[in-house]
Amino acid sequence: MSSWCGPSRRQVKYDVFLSFRGGDTRKNIISHLHKELVRQGIRTFKDDETLETGDRFPERLREAINTSRFAIVVISKNYATSRWCLEELRMIMKLQREKKIAVIPVFYEVDISDVRNHRSGFGLVQHHKDPKIPFWKDALRGIANTQATESRKW
Repeated sequence: MSSWCGPSRRQVKYDVFLSFRGGDTRKNIISHLHKELVRQGIRTFKDDETLETGDRFPERLREAINTSRFAIVVISKNYATSRWCLEELRMIMKLQREKKIAVIPVFYEVDISDVRNHRSGFGLVQHHKDPKIPFWKDALRGIANTQATESRKW
């Protein structure tokens, strides 16, 4: 695991940014994780069900990612079906390469090798015409190559 120097010359608003696919994880792992982080006094950004929908990536998500020290990315079976999740991941992995954020991946009920090799729902077939696919595939491969554990092995 590479060393991380922390945010340099950037405003930090959140300790943790939670990236997740709501339908898969909001009412189970995310609700428990968020509750415990807040209980421990950790400033956590978690989107809520009232966030707008559509193709345009919300500026408030971009700002929250850019002002967080850590990102906990919970990859679940439908994570890659969401353009917003993929865009969050692309931004997070870019910041990690720049050593501006530390990433903690959680593979929730999925195999890391499926994410790494773009199998199952991680082939991005549903987004086949989107010009960002190469960037999203790179981000998925990057998170899969980060030291992590699979929930199935707990």
